[in-house]
Amino acid sequence: MTTVLEPTNSFVTSFEKVDGHRAAWVNELRQRGMTAFCEAGFPTAKMEQWRDTNVSAIAQTHFVPAPTATGKAVLQLAKQYSFGDTAAAELVFINGHFDPHLSTTSALAKGIKVLSLEKAFETENVLLEKHLGKHARIEQHPFAALNTGFVHEGALVHIAKGAITEKPIHLLFLTIPGTEAAVSQPRVLVVAEENSESSIVETYAGTDGSVYYTNAVTEIIAERSARIDHNKLQQEGNMAYHTALMQVVLSERAAFVSHSTSIGSKLTRNDLAVFMGGEFAEATLNGLVLAKDEQHIDNHTFLQHEKANCPSHELYKHVLADKSSAVFNGKIYVQKDAQKTDAKQTTKSLLLTNEATMNSQPALEIYADDVKCTHGSTIGPVDPNAVFYLISRGLSVAQARHLMTYAFAADITRRIKVAPVRVRIEDFMTAQHGLPQDLRITDQARHDVAMQ
Repeated sequence: MTTVLEPTNSFVTSFEKVDGHRAAWVNELRQRGMTAFCEAGFPTAKMEQWRDTNVSAIAQTHFVPAPTATGKAVLQLAKQYSFGDTAAAELVFINGHFDPHLSTTSALAKGIKVLSLEKAFETENVLLEKHLGKHARIEQHPFAALNTGFVHEGALVHIAKGAITEKPIHLLFLTIPGTEAAVSQPRVLVVAEENSESSIVETYAGTDGSVYYTNAVTEIIAERSARIDHNKLQQEGNMAYHTALMQVVLSERAAFVSHSTSIGSKLTRNDLAVFMGGEFAEATLNGLVLAKDEQHIDNHTFLQHEKANCPSHELYKHVLADKSSAVFNGKIYVQKDAQKTDAKQTTKSLLLTNEATMNSQPALEIYADDVKCTHGSTIGPVDPNAVFYLISRGLSVAQARHLMTYAFAADITRRIKVAPVRVRIEDFMTAQHGLPQDLRITDQARHDVAMQ
């Protein structure tokens, strides 16, 4: 493969300055990641998986490792996105660096560990060596290879056998840019042992007006009969770049539910791959994209059915305004041993303007003969007749369009069990239309009375 990575690239320069880790296997992992990145180079539009997403701005920007940050702005941003008492644990990372003063693990149940990756290298080295970097397929994902080359900061979540989280575990990654374009590369490892139940939220957010880059990798291992409810909320600053890979491995009878919401950044690329390696494993992937201005948000999903009797359900919805654009590329891959597979994939997109664009590419690749697999894709504008009907009932044009888009997105948001995530998305939607923050479909009657 021809490399497109210049020797003077800032990432190579930064890598050469990284101090060696005291554990030899970590140094080997980093070197393997950086070698894979240099061999692959930055993705280009000539590559099939990247033909609709141009990352040349990332390649051409001189990014420096994000520095530590403190002060009033940090406290305000952390307070804005904190779950407070509603979280069992909350680990806060500022510019990729763990902040113990803003973090808490006091409400964790027995058998559950939530640690910064730096601390985990000291106390959980055996577990890390077994799983870290063993699942993310860096040969297929150049940005994941880049992240692996800089493995240092991030989080370890370990759910012991039979342990249950009553409240969500919140991993909060915040960016406050400095004078230079900076990059942070958080790494998350989740190991859920058999018969455990957990709720995990990853939030990525930052301030507007400055260029920065977040390149994240999450590896999730769900052992036999483990159940994981995972939320990812991406609300980066309006000049930010965000790339991410989430690799999930499911054992027999394990269940994984993903809620991925992208409402921030200038450019986003999310890769989510789920491998169902045990019989009766189950995966549910829900996604919501709310884009405006000239945002570009690209979601690539991959569901691999390796064993028999594994159902999967996938629903991604997009609401695109102004000159925004989005991509959905989803593949369901059914191996020959995966008989009795029941897989459904649906993507729906709502275009609020004539300038918004959507590229939808659902796909099935099936090598078993006793399966039930379907996929569908729809793209269209807001129904003008429905808007007229709402206006005739006393709503303004803004309220009517808002309720139409809100109802469209609510099919996703209503599935989110973690209240702080759901409320944040709803508040964001109402703010887009200049409406009161407490306006919900269920609150519409009360709101109309208050306006009279």
